[in-house]
Amino acid sequence: MSHGSERAPLYEALVAHDRLKAHAFHVPGHKQRAAWGDTLAASYFSHLLALDVTELSDTDDLHHPEGPLADAQELAAQCYGTDETRFLVGGSTAGNLAMIIGVCQPGDLVIVQRNVHKSIIHGLMLAGVRAVLLPPDIDEASGLATVPGNKLLQSTLERNPDAKAVILSAPNYYGMSPDLKPLVKLVHEQGIPVLVDEAHGAHFGFHSRFPDSALQSGADVVIQSTHKMLSSMTMGAMLHMQGERIRRSAIRHTLTMVQSSSPSFPIMASLDLARMQLHTQGEHAFNTALDAVSQAVEGIGVTSFRALGYGEYASSGISYDPLKLVLFDETERLSGFTLRDELLRRNCIAEMADARYVVMAFGTGSTLDDGMCLREALLDITAADSGNGIDNAEHTNKNNGVTKALPRTYQSPIDSNTDSSAVIEPVLFGREGFPSHSVPIDRCVGLTAAEWIIPYPPGIPVLYPGEIITENIVNQLKLWKHEGAQIQGAHDPELQNIEVRKELS
Repeated sequence: MSHGSERAPLYEALVAHDRLKAHAFHVPGHKQRAAWGDTLAASYFSHLLALDVTELSDTDDLHHPEGPLADAQELAAQCYGTDETRFLVGGSTAGNLAMIIGVCQPGDLVIVQRNVHKSIIHGLMLAGVRAVLLPPDIDEASGLATVPGNKLLQSTLERNPDAKAVILSAPNYYGMSPDLKPLVKLVHEQGIPVLVDEAHGAHFGFHSRFPDSALQSGADVVIQSTHKMLSSMTMGAMLHMQGERIRRSAIRHTLTMVQSSSPSFPIMASLDLARMQLHTQGEHAFNTALDAVSQAVEGIGVTSFRALGYGEYASSGISYDPLKLVLFDETERLSGFTLRDELLRRNCIAEMADARYVVMAFGTGSTLDDGMCLREALLDITAADSGNGIDNAEHTNKNNGVTKALPRTYQSPIDSNTDSSAVIEPVLFGREGFPSHSVPIDRCVGLTAAEWIIPYPPGIPVLYPGEIITENIVNQLKLWKHEGAQIQGAHDPELQNIEVRKELS
């Protein structure tokens, strides 16, 4: 069965099934009804539950699609211009696991960008591979990490001709992405596939103001979180494959292992609808969101707040996602964490914050009112700060009796060693832990980490098990903790101590 781009075959199949009003003698147990005996819950869930079915003759099977699901995935591949697309119901995490395990065998060597999401590292651990972790370039204007430089990648490829894959992550959480085409070309010249975690770039390439996508740059496998910036439900993502450097059948098989055998049909139907929106509306799908961003940006000129990608805070060679408004206080009076909290008090909930920046994520569901509310909030914060309505005591120090703003220039937690002559030793990623003991954080420099420490969001580990702890890492851990960031993985949530590898005699 074929469908035009204006159709959403899986969603339509679920609606048609609901209209049968058949008696359900199959799972799930709620039988497409809000069965909790709670009127308010029923008002929220009833329509969604009507679509929450299982694998039936008219709804198809994610792990063996032959009907509407097969049609929906084929339309997604057409929309994104790739050879094959698979729906993910476990977010980009499921896709990252599947692409690594599907491409690599235990003991293989891979080259991996250092600042990747924890799910990439989990994939390396499950695959049992060795990884050369490449430090990324650090953007001078923002202090933020992007991707490894061409020179470093080339020298690493020359030293590791047996590498089975190169794994990159772009854009970063702040919407920044350099041109990936030269990197992909460099890797492909060695006959090696490029795997890209493009979780935050499912919309790239669909508007003249957006950066090119990793698929357009030639990557072989690309994972996208369709739920982040587009209109699918949370956990809805897509895995795209193209070219002859990978075995698609192996990745498809791995997906059957890492994805549930009882996938959510509402999530998959929302992926179908999000694709249909791109296919039929094109650039128009983003006009309101872009106008909302403009509403907010127009209001910051009279404040001390600025945004990355605008004016002097835009770097050449970097593309910025216009739907990620990355704000900071130019005077450095307010940290990113404080600005986030002040915005929350004014009913504007940020995507994330760090010591300097606040990320405000817009998407296809954003409205002009959202942009206006953010602009008014920034103006109100400025007025409150001018009137000493915001307590900045923790952000000041005193020098000769004069209070000065504490410098807030952002320093990436990623070491910026891009010396192409440096030999980076592979790290073995396995599922077994290291014998470890606890050491005060100030005495950890030079020791080998035995635990993960992950500020979330963005979910990018500052510290991996098996890597050497540097002074820069220690300083960043202290800063994240001081600013109240949520920390995952650490045995000591206060970060007074770190678990390090116990050297066996």
